[in-house]
Amino acid sequence: MEKHSIKPEIWFVEPGSIVRTIWGSSDTVLLVFAGSAAEFALNKSVDWLYYTGKLPADPIGRLFSTVKYAQAIVFWPREEALAAIDQINKIHGGVERQRGRKIPDSAYLDVLFMLIDYTIRSYELLERRLTAREKADIYAVFLRLGTSMHLKGLPPDFSAWEQMRATYLERNLENGDLTKDLYHRYRIALGGLRYKILLGGQALLVPPRVKELLGLPSGRWMRPMVTLYKLARLLRLDRAVKTLLLPKPYRNQLPALDAAPKTGRSSRSLSTPAKRYRTPNGTAP
Repeated sequence: MEKHSIKPEIWFVEPGSIVRTIWGSSDTVLLVFAGSAAEFALNKSVDWLYYTGKLPADPIGRLFSTVKYAQAIVFWPREEALAAIDQINKIHGGVERQRGRKIPDSAYLDVLFMLIDYTIRSYELLERRLTAREKADIYAVFLRLGTSMHLKGLPPDFSAWEQMRATYLERNLENGDLTKDLYHRYRIALGGLRYKILLGGQALLVPPRVKELLGLPSGRWMRPMVTLYKLARLLRLDRAVKTLLLPKPYRNQLPALDAAPKTGRSSRSLSTPAKRYRTPNGTAP
């Protein structure tokens, strides 16, 4: 009788990758997007993010919809992850057709570069220093993502990326009217105290160039808060802390940030397959 072997699952990100550890924790995911929220606001191409009106209308909701795409790519099998990436490309193409202009390649690279940077910075702020090998692994994953999105001019390795990242930070950021408007909307969405905590967290996370352009406070007062949060994790009080940090309408979405499997499991253990996935408003991150 012929034996049929089970074909092993091929993953976009291998189960042992440090990227899965980082993107499978709400702690680091929230920090990644706190840092990205700062840099998004400074990007010279931020007008593209304003075009549909979804980002300024609901910046926190956009965070959660973007996380779903990111976790799909990190944790789903290769074919389904590629389908999610293809969906992102199609939606971006639709926005380009509506506006009658192409999104600059530099805008895509800026977003990719900030995700790489804040993936590293967030983990190192909360956990430990990453090794050179782990950083190379992180870059390899995002290089694969960028290649799948057909981006041009991607640096070949982490060292080359560091140099290009420094150049992009100098050339592609400015504090303009949309920067001020987006931060105003952050404050409205979060309320005064949460907004102050956001600024303190961003001050600890972002590169000096971003901190300078935004005029962020030193953030020194947040360092003891980070230490206290680590203690809260040991006491299993971290979920309560994170719940308080989010406005009430978004608290029920917090568990989803920790829903990604830490080891390779079927993509069905995550929500909707990539080929059917849409954000609530039908747009990509």
